[in-house]
Amino acid sequence: MRKNTTRNMTEGSPLALLSVFALPLLIGNLFQQLYNLADSMIVGRLMGANALAAVGATGSVSFLFFSLCNGISSGGGIVTARFFGAGDVESVKRSIVNSAYIMLVLSVLTGAVSFALVPTALSWMGTPDEVLPDAIVYMRMTTASVPLVAVYNYAASMQRALGDSRTPLYFLVLSCLLNVGMDLLFIGVFKMGVFGAALATTLSQLLAGAGSLMYAFRRNPYFSLKNRHLPFNRPIAMSAIRLGLPLALQWSLIAVSTTALQSFANSFGPSAMAAYTATGRLEQLVQQPFGSMSMALSTYTGQNLGAGKPERIRAGLRDSLAAMTVLSLLMTLFMQLFGDNLIGLFVNEAEVISLGGRALKITSWFYLFLGVIYMTRGVLNGAGDAAFAMINGGVEIIGRLGLPPLITAVSSAGVWAIWFTAGITWALSGLSCLARYFAWMKKPALRSGT
Repeated sequence: MRKNTTRNMTEGSPLALLSVFALPLLIGNLFQQLYNLADSMIVGRLMGANALAAVGATGSVSFLFFSLCNGISSGGGIVTARFFGAGDVESVKRSIVNSAYIMLVLSVLTGAVSFALVPTALSWMGTPDEVLPDAIVYMRMTTASVPLVAVYNYAASMQRALGDSRTPLYFLVLSCLLNVGMDLLFIGVFKMGVFGAALATTLSQLLAGAGSLMYAFRRNPYFSLKNRHLPFNRPIAMSAIRLGLPLALQWSLIAVSTTALQSFANSFGPSAMAAYTATGRLEQLVQQPFGSMSMALSTYTGQNLGAGKPERIRAGLRDSLAAMTVLSLLMTLFMQLFGDNLIGLFVNEAEVISLGGRALKITSWFYLFLGVIYMTRGVLNGAGDAAFAMINGGVEIIGRLGLPPLITAVSSAGVWAIWFTAGITWALSGLSCLARYFAWMKKPALRSGT
């Protein structure tokens, strides 16, 4: 028997709806990040700082290769959310089908191309020779799993577009628990090194994607498809691509900028790389509440635009910004007090702990801007604002490419320029996001609330 797990976000208190929707996303994202933390701890403590540096060196490049699939998946989710908000059941089902067609083709092509480019990309980043072999092994396994990740992202995107943020959570939590267990088995018992860590991740992603998709077809009524829903629908497919490509470009530009900053970190040697990896893992955890509310705002925005209720979008962003401001201040205080202790969870080397602890004290002063970025990004991406995607990605590129040489030229920051660059880039991006939001809201239809 099918169970209706959807949620209509066009009626009711904006903050209450967003909070209820975002909570399962937050729990799932926290589990994912806790897995990432556990993965880094297992690699760093069982195999040493060089192995941790090798794993960390692949993160930004992997994000670049995944950006296209993530963007198109989100574009399909926006289209589906709009049809759902408008009450067009038939178009919702056609959107689910056509998004699957697009994701299947793109994920296979992206995985094949990225697998071939791994050595070139890591060499271009200046990855040190002592960590390069492990980095290639880890990243090749990661890129080979692109279609598996795409399956989960597709299923989760469709379910969230329909207001169901719980189902993806269940399978993500299961995947993370299995991942940690397999990490300990493959690395600690079988001594498979970074290949074992990557294999554990690949297998867990396979389980999460397949399980989530099978559950959707069995339990979600909108996945009850008939033959009339299966033909390729060019207008719907093109809408998903039109909305998804700017998001893919945005995330690709962000990935290029983080790759450039990773390259800058690489130039300071394995200790700086390990510290950068550890701080990055912790700040990914910090960003999860922001990211969860941002995803909720994207669905909320899509549904309310489809229902013709832009005034609710304004109220949702206002309430979300207030909540995220309080949270960012609390997290800043926590990092100032306990940064060294947190880095010590990853490695034993005193130099890396000292570097990472001080780095967190630098970047945590900029957490408020992260909240601004994620909240406005959720609204504007949910609205399919292609211009914003270009602006946001461009600012990130300018910040992470231009600031390191500027900071080192005008100051004696040295290695600390890595983390000053990250924080100042957040500030620039946050301000540009706010400016774009206010410009977007001046559109006549949105300003009048009609």
